[in-house]
Amino acid sequence: MLLEDLQVILKVAEFRSITGAATNLDMRTATASAAVKRVESALGVELFIRTTRQLRLSNAGEKYIPQCEQALLMLEQAKQNMKGELDIIDGDLRIALSSDLGRNLVMPWIDEFMAVHPDISLRANISDSNVDFYRDSVDLALRYGSPSDASVYGFKICNVPRVLCATQAYIDQNGEPTHPHDLASHNALLYQLHDMTHDVWEFSNAKTIFKIKMKGNRVSNDSDLVRRWCVGGKGLAAKSCLDMSHDLLAGNVVSLMPEYQAKPTELWLIFPSRQSITPAARLLRDTLKQKTRSILLQLIEKGIVDKSVLD
Repeated sequence: MLLEDLQVILKVAEFRSITGAATNLDMRTATASAAVKRVESALGVELFIRTTRQLRLSNAGEKYIPQCEQALLMLEQAKQNMKGELDIIDGDLRIALSSDLGRNLVMPWIDEFMAVHPDISLRANISDSNVDFYRDSVDLALRYGSPSDASVYGFKICNVPRVLCATQAYIDQNGEPTHPHDLASHNALLYQLHDMTHDVWEFSNAKTIFKIKMKGNRVSNDSDLVRRWCVGGKGLAAKSCLDMSHDLLAGNVVSLMPEYQAKPTELWLIFPSRQSITPAARLLRDTLKQKTRSILLQLIEKGIVDKSVLD
């Protein structure tokens, strides 16, 4: 029995569909179907009961599939342990990245990473929506915000302050806000996710938290587009300091209201299972920590963020 055939069996059991498993594994349905037949022939039993409308596990399948899954996990763990001991960095990086951070910062870093480790291959999923690890064929995801799902594994990469920013030209034309209450007269560049517009911006100082309902003439579900609007002088944006780092350091935009801090976030590298944390993924994690720390130090030196961000 081939290991690849057993992997197909597990996917068919997960999706309750040969077609769904084939799509997830990036193969033809006929190829997946043939793999199922080979395994069933070798075992001498049917693992699935097929009807015109559905596919479900047989009694034999209900007993066999969990044991098969555990065996493959043990084999994969042994393989990764061996690679770690031998410092072998290879395999697929199937990673989900947010639009702005992914395109403009992380992808160039991964290009450098792959140049040093040429046996790595990449599949990048670029989206601001949180991915489904199984449906979207992703092994790791770089996300803003700490994970709320106890079933996943994660490594915190860094703290991420948010910054309120705009171009100097916009400020010259519309005035500079110095207090959260000044924001009502300004044009907000708004971000939308899952049909919910994030139009309540939160700021705080040592004593008070301010929640401001913003209004604006531009809304997008693409964080990269919001940044581009800001750099184009279309209004104010409240965004991750990492997303805006190049433009802040180059002077394309300026940080506003330094006495009031926008609500911060964190950057995490998330995995669906321990088996997904390969030597390559661990090395990428360390690279991400190094790269983000370098950017934060530059922003601290310019007085854009406080040094406490490194705590």
